[in-house]
Amino acid sequence: MQNSLFQPEVAVISDLHLGTYACKAKRLLGYLKSIEPEILVLNGDIFDAWRFSRNYFPKSHLKVVRQVIKMMESGTRVFYITGNHDEFLRKFEKINMGNLQIVNQLTLNLNKDKTWIFHGDIFDKVIHQSKWLAKTGAAAYGLLTVVNIAINKFLKLFGGEEILIFKSIRERFIKTDNQLSGFESSVALLAIRKEVNTIICGHTHLPADKYIEVEGKIVHYLNCGDWVENYSAAEYRDGRWKLRYFTSVSNEETPETATMDKKLIYSALFEQLTSLN
Repeated sequence: MQNSLFQPEVAVISDLHLGTYACKAKRLLGYLKSIEPEILVLNGDIFDAWRFSRNYFPKSHLKVVRQVIKMMESGTRVFYITGNHDEFLRKFEKINMGNLQIVNQLTLNLNKDKTWIFHGDIFDKVIHQSKWLAKTGAAAYGLLTVVNIAINKFLKLFGGEEILIFKSIRERFIKTDNQLSGFESSVALLAIRKEVNTIICGHTHLPADKYIEVEGKIVHYLNCGDWVENYSAAEYRDGRWKLRYFTSVSNEETPETATMDKKLIYSALFEQLTSLN
């Protein structure tokens, strides 16, 4: 393996949303090339099946798939935890292909730290009670992303910096203080009952690293964030979990407009995966 800047034992990333304009594939590829973990956990919403009908899957997204395969060929074990946007893979739970295993959740015992990793959509009431509303929101987010791309192109002409409209809206209306959300309280309580020390999830696109006290016990809660707005990952190294934000980009992130026919997308992905055997 080539030398890397970071060598975590475990790296957890979620909400890549490959196959959409929102995914920052070049940053993601830069991050994957910078690490040499023993275990890589893809914690849900890796592919965005909800919006896959756009027939959008540029080469930079396929390069991410190839890099993950390259890491597996070099010895990294990859666990693919399914999320709500790639829930079609849940029927393939426990399937093994070389160093790749598809699961719905994962428990790791790291020294004295018992870590429970899951996507998090199971705690989302909107997903379970009004799935149509969640899909409508996802479609609106996709439209806003296209508008955002156009705005950033305009700003670039005048030397302006990139803006993320949805992130700005989220930060305005969602509290970022120490007050626990209902989502965090629910997962922390279940973690105590499962007798785990650390919980790692994604889904909300809100990276977090905090300690939560529930029923007199402390749980380490991490949300590994996303690769749409925050470019963050949870990493285990030197005996502890940390949240890392990836800022180094070898190439400027520019939106790609080239598309592939849907049959070609599936064909290309299938070819990459079957090359593992």
